Amino acid sequence: MKHFCPHAAAATVHTLLDRISKIVQPTDGLPSLALRLYLAPVFWTAGMNKLAAFSDTVAWFGADGLRLPFPTLMASLATATELTGAVLLTLGLLTRWISIPLIVTMLVAIFAVHLPNGWQAIADPTAPFANMRVDDAGDKIQAAREILQQYGNYDWLTSSGGFAIINNGVEFAVTYLVMLLALIKMGGGRFVSVDYWLGRVTKR
Repeated sequence: MKHFCPHAAAATVHTLLDRISKIVQPTDGLPSLALRLYLAPVFWTAGMNKLAAFSDTVAWFGADGLRLPFPTLMASLATATELTGAVLLTLGLLTRWISIPLIVTMLVAIFAVHLPNGWQAIADPTAPFANMRVDDAGDKIQAAREILQQYGNYDWLTSSGGFAIINNGVEFAVTYLVMLLALIKMGGGRFVSVDYWLGRVTKR
């Protein structure tokens, strides 16, 4: 009867992983591409919304909301960072560098805007990390449904999706932050970014 050898098993697993790694190596840029293309429209939309109502954005950064110093400057930096970041992430250009100011915007959003609301972006009392803010969200949604079913065109109102209560917690901002941290480590991605091809040119 053969005895199990942990070292031999570990070596076998390591060899198998090496072979798998070599097989998938031509596609190892795809995770970075996926992160970039996921984040780009998020930041583009956020930046365009700020730009479209810039005076309101400045007021919100200042006395009407976040009470940050130099609200015009801060609003301008946030808007420019998000719009520039969206373009650079799409191209995979300066991926690691643009991720840094985008991370700063996410940290400001987390601590200055979303943190008091807890974790959840969408209020759901049955989900993990539910807090007292969302305890009665289910009752509120049900009450809204009953009112709309009785007095409104409920089928039309829900034809684009069901109703939800926005809790505005840190969930989305933290998710984007983690994705940006991954991009700092991974870069724009092999074959699928301008960064990669510029690197090839400069090495010649």
